Amino acid sequence: MKIVVPENVPAYPAPAKLNLDLRITGRRSDGYHNLESIFCLIDLQDTVYLALRNDSKIILHTPVAGVLAEDDLTYRAAAVLQPYANIEFAGVDIWLEKRIPMGGGLGGGSSDAATVLMVLNRLWKCELSFSDLMGLGLKLGADVPFFIFGKNAFARGVGEQLQAISLPKQWFVVARPPVEVSTAVIFSHEGLTRDSEPSIMPSFESLQPFRNDMQAVVFQKYPEVLKVYKQLEPFGKPLMTGSGSCLFISFENKKDALAAYHQISNICEAYCVESLIRHPLLQK
Repeated sequence: MKIVVPENVPAYPAPAKLNLDLRITGRRSDGYHNLESIFCLIDLQDTVYLALRNDSKIILHTPVAGVLAEDDLTYRAAAVLQPYANIEFAGVDIWLEKRIPMGGGLGGGSSDAATVLMVLNRLWKCELSFSDLMGLGLKLGADVPFFIFGKNAFARGVGEQLQAISLPKQWFVVARPPVEVSTAVIFSHEGLTRDSEPSIMPSFESLQPFRNDMQAVVFQKYPEVLKVYKQLEPFGKPLMTGSGSCLFISFENKKDALAAYHQISNICEAYCVESLIRHPLLQK
């Protein structure tokens, strides 16, 4: 849905991610799971508009239906950063233009929050380091630190232990099944695989063939995802990202990706995207 933003309000990108590989290596004492994953930035992105105010209010002008503005990750990101502001009035107006599907495993909400943290850290003159921002981001969600890290990464822990990883240039067709997957439901499922062997020297090559330890459970609980998976198989090797529901196929060149996209987009909602080396905010 097109949103109305006042003229001259700056726009900031919030890119999506794909989990090219995702393995669960154990359950933690706090109830969370230890993961290993390859995070890859892609050029499918939301747009966050931010304008400073002459007071200390945080106002989200584009709340999601059924969600209180105060519960939105963009609002919460501004609120968690506000105590560190070094200007007289640390207020902000926020508009959010969504393009990344919600509940698809693409990290849209986390990316939006990360963009708010990175931009307001500068506008509010907080002067927090990237490490400090990542720590604040982790309070909002496990994927937020990755977007602040801003580079393709191999992740451990709940996703907060990050090391840069070299990935080849790739193009992807991302397909969106007509369902949102509950991450909590998948993590609590008794059939979830939780005993993958930890990687010693992780790399793009050493982790081949890629897999997603959540995929089988999602197929069982959400037959809509399995249906789209089977429809994608003639075009390559589909894989689910995150806890789903989105699936993707990778290609080495744009021509092949576009050819597949034109056919897949007749089957379901789809996107043709390319990998990014770093977060667009870091490129600036």
